[in-house]
This record gives sequence, C-alpha cells and structure tokens, in this order.
Amino acid sequence: MHTDPIDRLAINTIRLLAVDMVEKAQSGHPGMPMGAAPMAYVLWTKIMKHNPQNPLWLNRDRFVLSAGHGSALLYALLHLTGYDLSMDDLKQFRQWGSKTPGHPEYGHTPGVETTTGPLGQGLSNAVGMAIAERYCAARLNRQDMTLIDYNTYVICGDGDLMEGITSEAASIAGHLKLGKLICLYDHNRISIEGSTDLAFTESVHQRYDAYGWHVENIDGNDTEAVEKALGNARLVTDKPSMIIASTNIGYGSPNKQDSAASHGAPLGSEEAEMVHRNFGFPAESSFHVPDPVRAHMSNVHEKGSAAESEWNELFREYREKHPDLADELDTMLHNRLPEGWDTLLPDFSPAEKLATRKASSKILHAVVGKLPFLAGGSADLAPSTGTEVKHLTDFKSDNYEGANFRFGVREHAMGAIINGMALSKMLIPYGATFLVFADYMKPALRLAALMQLPSLFIFTHDSIAVGEDGPTHQPIEQLVMLRSIPGMTVLRPADAQETKAAWKIALTANKPVTLVFSRQSLPVLDPDRYPVFEGTPKGGYVLSEWSSPSTDGNRPVIIIATGSEVHIALEAQEKLQEDGVPARIVSMPSRELFEQQPDAYRNEVLPPSIRRRIVVEAASPFGWDKYATDEGIILGINRFGSSAPGSRVLEEYGFSTQHIVSAVKNLQ
Repeated sequence: MHTDPIDRLAINTIRLLAVDMVEKAQSGHPGMPMGAAPMAYVLWTKIMKHNPQNPLWLNRDRFVLSAGHGSALLYALLHLTGYDLSMDDLKQFRQWGSKTPGHPEYGHTPGVETTTGPLGQGLSNAVGMAIAERYCAARLNRQDMTLIDYNTYVICGDGDLMEGITSEAASIAGHLKLGKLICLYDHNRISIEGSTDLAFTESVHQRYDAYGWHVENIDGNDTEAVEKALGNARLVTDKPSMIIASTNIGYGSPNKQDSAASHGAPLGSEEAEMVHRNFGFPAESSFHVPDPVRAHMSNVHEKGSAAESEWNELFREYREKHPDLADELDTMLHNRLPEGWDTLLPDFSPAEKLATRKASSKILHAVVGKLPFLAGGSADLAPSTGTEVKHLTDFKSDNYEGANFRFGVREHAMGAIINGMALSKMLIPYGATFLVFADYMKPALRLAALMQLPSLFIFTHDSIAVGEDGPTHQPIEQLVMLRSIPGMTVLRPADAQETKAAWKIALTANKPVTLVFSRQSLPVLDPDRYPVFEGTPKGGYVLSEWSSPSTDGNRPVIIIATGSEVHIALEAQEKLQEDGVPARIVSMPSRELFEQQPDAYRNEVLPPSIRRRIVVEAASPFGWDKYATDEGIILGINRFGSSAPGSRVLEEYGFSTQHIVSAVKNLQ
C-alpha cells in the first residue's frame, strides 16, 4: 500500500479538522470521519467531477453522505476544496445559525446535495438522483452530443445498510441497472451499541450481488485500492456498484480506535492531543491546515471550473443544433409551465359521478408527457391509484425515456426516490399508493417537507369508504399525520372539480404537496353554481350559503367538511333549510392553505360570532377543535374501521345526512 506524502497529509488534515470541530462543539461524531477520510479524499480530489465555485452546475457528479452523522467529514471536504464554507464556519459546528449543522442540510450549506441523518434515506435519495440522470439523459442526449452525463456517489455506513429502506432502494436500483450509481460502504463494524456483530452478521457482499450490483471488497485505508475500485465501478455501466471498504472508526486514536466510544462523542482533550501527535501535528494545534495541503486541494476547483467551462461550450453547441431540446431542458430546469397550459386539463360534467382518484387519473393522462418535468408512478398500485399513463411507456433498463415508473411494493423507498428525483432540479416527480400506507413513507415525507422539494405524493382510497378490505386498509389517523408535518400542503378535494384545482396548485407550488383522493364515486359539483375554482386555492371557502332566514328561533350553523363528506353536508343543508335552520357549507380541502389566508378572509368564511359549527370528516377528529369551537361538534372517527361495503360502513359510523341534521339540531 502506497500513499503519496501530500495525500497522506491532506487525509490527516481532514481527520483532524473533524476531530477539532467535534471537540470545540463538545458534540458530534468524530469516529466515522477519521476512518472514512482516505476514501472520501480520493473520491473528492481524484474522481468526482464538481466545481466548488458553482455547486449547482447541472452536469456535476452528485455526492451523498448517507451516513449523515459524519457531517464533519463533509464540511472539512467542502472547506478544503474551495466551497463557500470558511474556517470560521467549521469552528461554529453544531452552533445556532451556523452553516455547519449537526447533520447535512440541503439548501443550507453550499455543496450539500441532500439532507441526511435518518439512516438509509441518503442512499435511497441517491437512487432517485441516478434515476433522474438516466431519464433526463434519455430524453435530451443525442448521438452527436451527450449533455446529461453524471455519476451519483454515496458514502454509507453499517447503519444505513441495516435499515430496511436501503434494501428496497438497492433492489430497484439493481433491477433498473443504474450503472452510474456508485456507493462506498464505510464498513467499520461499529454502531452506537458496540460491534455490529451484536445484530448484523449477514454477507453484504452476497446480498448486493443478489440485488444485481457490482461488488468489490477493499481496504479503505489503501488510497490506491480506493482509486482502482472507483475506476472499476465507473467501467461497469449495467450495474450499480457497491465498494465495501474495510475501515477503522476513530482511526489514529490510541484509546478509541475501533471502539463505539469514538462514534458519537468528542474524543476528549487529552485523546485529541494524542491524535494530533500521532499524525505529526502539534499537540495543541486545532483547525490547522498546512500550506501544502491548502495549495494541493485548491486544484479541485481549478479542475472543476475547467470541466464546467467545457460543458458550457458543449451546451452552446447543443442549443444551436438542438434548439427544441434545449428549450425543453430550460422548461425542466425551471418547471416552467407553458402559456395556457391549464387548457390541457380535462373538463368534468356535473351530470356525472366520478371518484376523485379517477378524476386525477384523467388529469395525469392529459399533462404527463406534455409537461416534460412531470414523471412518476406507483408502488405496485397503478391500476387502483390511476397513475399509469396508458399512452406512455415504462421507465426500465432498456427504456430510460419511459415516464411510467414502477416502484414495486416499496413505499418507503418510493418516497425517498421521489425526493432524489426532485433534487435533480429537473423534475417534479410523483409517487402513489393507498392513504393507509402513508405510514410506510413518513420519514421520506418529513424530509421532503424539511427540504421543501417539489415532490408530489398521491394517496387514494382515503377513508373507511374503502369498505370490504376492512380496518387494515381504512385510514383513520393518516390525515392527522400528514397535516402535522411542517411545510407539507395536504389537499383532500371533494370532487373532480376540486381535484382539477388541486392539481393546478400542486403543479405550481414548487414545494411538497400531498393529494388525497377517494376510492368511491362522488357527484361532480357544478362550477357555475359553486365557486370551486376560486375557493379551492384558498384552502377553505363558502361552498354553499344559507338561503333562508332562521325560523322558530333557529340559529345559523356552519358545517365544515372535506373530501367525500362535503356531499352529505350539502344534502344535510337542504334538509336543515327545509326546517328553517340556516346552514352554511364550508369546503376545506386544505387546512394549510386556509391558514395562509388573511385574517379578514378567514373571518369572512368562519365568522367568529357564529360558534355553532359541525366539522365532518371520516377520519380522526384530532386538530379540528379550533374550527369547531367549544360550541361545536366534530363528526370524526376515534376507532378503527370495519369490513363491509363502503356505504354501509359510512352509515354505521354516522356519516349520513340524517346524522348531520340531528347533530345540528342538538346544537340549537
């Protein structure tokens, strides 16, 4: 094993910067950066195509630190290679307002490609990034000009590969033959509790070989072996690559190397001084970068700048030869909707009855393929969710241009892959499954919101009206979960018209949106009678106003409903008004959008003086109290569903016109 002196000095500088960051913060994970520094250094300085002066260069290689707890490693690399991350930023590691938070955060630190920390998410995001590269390359590259051509690199750890999501993601990556996805596995055999032998003794090599990956085993301390393995991986074009690099957590620490003690806590001042001495640095020095290392690492941005300049020249030629494709790329990069795009959306007749999932399907069929940045699929439920676009082909290893994505029964990986596709900055991706299975996707949903990605999540079969499949498939608490995620917009439309409006919101939001659709057919509202298209973007609106004055002392009431329950609320309104009870119907497809409206508008829809209110939603009542007020009632569900025809289940659970009427009269 031979390592050039300058390489060795640079690697040790990376190690010690990580040690110093954690030591100063008295918080963090020094062990992983100390062990993984050699392979990270080789990747960043000798292999990876990137320009620190422009972290968003389109054709850069992507790097994902899936083992996000090792963030000090990434920050050291960013600083030394010339990204906008100063030494002062490193010294503020894990401090309030710093650019160096405890785990990497997308959009917060220049050069961070995705938010990582929840183990397994980063590797799964990387699968989405690699998918986006193949899809966009197939759409845009031509035989004479290869415009989109980048690799996605990952450093993951033992913990990542224990998580179930990586099994899902690795399986589909192998199936799709994503040859431009290359993973370095930091196999240090240590987790928080101690040796991985406590819980993880499988053969990762055999598992990934079975998934259809190219697999190599190397000594992670051998820089020549790392460089050779990465070179081999780049030559394998029909398989993703897993390089299993045996490393030593806490490398160079006399008392904490190969120990869980170096995983998630500072080494301690005495141990840190010994590590400095072991690497030939002054014992009391901290945050020290030798001049030769600074000069050596500066070569990275020089190479990166030259590579980008060469690509920019290629793009100029590409624009001249293929102006239509160049315009398509511009459209994808800016998610630019063509003028009059909404005329593509289908019209729905008030004379028909249509499940909102089927209305959504008609909308997808109208726009997918015509909006080049929009692509997605389902977790093996396309016939039920309506997300298979019949006139388009499937995305697969021999047809990367296909716009129908088959994620298989892999909801969690689907969510993270969708996020990775969105991180390409070229796509608005969507993924679909049943609402009850949103539980399987929660971490990915949360990260989509945290990163404010334009990821679209389609959930159908939205209530106990699912019927015969019973309580395992009838969502109760899932709407509460989705609405509780900060930064997530949830839309549960009442009919095909609100569905159309919801899709317009989703396609222009440029942030994560959840669309929740019914299994059962619903009446289509007449937009000439009801202000559907004006009201839906506001989240909540007066769908139907009281038309008769109160009689016999009956006081006005507001009925707030969402989704399919809006229709029984309208029926209840008619009966109440026959009895002289004035009832206003408020449709509230999105609480988040309603909360964003000015106070004056919200008070107009829900006058504070009218506190007799009924909230109707076939789901958990949690969170509706402020709308119902202390003088109102929430008609929701506080138990699991039952197996029977959907109409019968709804009736038994109190979602009927008569039940609403009775509830209103009880308030009088």
